[in-house]
Amino acid sequence: MTKTCVITGGCGFIGSFLVRKMVQEGWNVRVVDNMLRGDSSRIADLSNDIELFDCDIRHVNSLNKAFHKADVVFHLAAVNGTENFYQHPELVLDVGLRGMLAVTDACYQSNVTNLVVASSAEVYQTPENVPTNEQVSLTLPNSLNPRYSYGGSKIVSELIAFNYKRDFFEKIQVFRPHNVYGPNMGFKHVIPQFILRALECKKSNHLSFPIQGTGDETRAFAYVNDVVDGIYTMYQKGAHREIYHIGNDEEVSIKDLVRLIGKALDIHLEIECTDTLEGSTHRRCPDILKMQHLSYNPKINLKRGLTLTLPWYEQNLSRDVVNQLI
Repeated sequence: MTKTCVITGGCGFIGSFLVRKMVQEGWNVRVVDNMLRGDSSRIADLSNDIELFDCDIRHVNSLNKAFHKADVVFHLAAVNGTENFYQHPELVLDVGLRGMLAVTDACYQSNVTNLVVASSAEVYQTPENVPTNEQVSLTLPNSLNPRYSYGGSKIVSELIAFNYKRDFFEKIQVFRPHNVYGPNMGFKHVIPQFILRALECKKSNHLSFPIQGTGDETRAFAYVNDVVDGIYTMYQKGAHREIYHIGNDEEVSIKDLVRLIGKALDIHLEIECTDTLEGSTHRRCPDILKMQHLSYNPKINLKRGLTLTLPWYEQNLSRDVVNQLI
């Protein structure tokens, strides 16, 4: 008998790739997305293979129809993007907190006993150990800084996942994705922003490239196909009431990221360092040993991932979504 999954935020970046993965694996797939940040064109070619529910994840009653007799809910809906953390913290918190409560209540009312929840590497802010494993303490450095609206909402979401209706779920898991990127991810994250600026540099032949901070700050970027493979592997092989890092442990400096993008475009970008935004993290890289014990290993390194990502942005420079609010 074919199983049914629900993916909230299924028209978002990671969500749309997870929709494709689940369809490929033979699942009945229901997508919940009100298009606040999602884009239905990401999965338009799958219209005959999925059910799309245009509803707000903050409203329990609107979720019950989508959740009815589902085997598992993958809850990915959120307002992400550093720009949004600073400019729209109320919305980030509202969707993060009320959405998590509503999803949990809808699972309970619809008797869905399997729930997978997307958290974030932002729950660590500046982690005490790098590479960072799942046991490192979660932190909220300063509640006055709107940047932490997202990380704070994810910390609370994890608390809700594991402690609200805790005796109801047969399998509940949290994954913390680390710096996911790929084609059609939007325009308000570091890799697409750098790509767009680099394309403009190439077009204008003005190669000065300002970055925030020293450029020695590091991240470990994970290509989206590797990430959705990790989510599926975690659900199939992972344990109940567990947290897993899903990402790539290839750590790279921001300067080297700029150089890789420039090399992919066959230009030499002249990096200029500027002041760092308050709350920015100097170094971030996940320890993925726990996922590796489930036979997960990312296949696509950053150099290869950038070559897979760049063409989409070259072809979509004129899209209206470049200037969208969120």
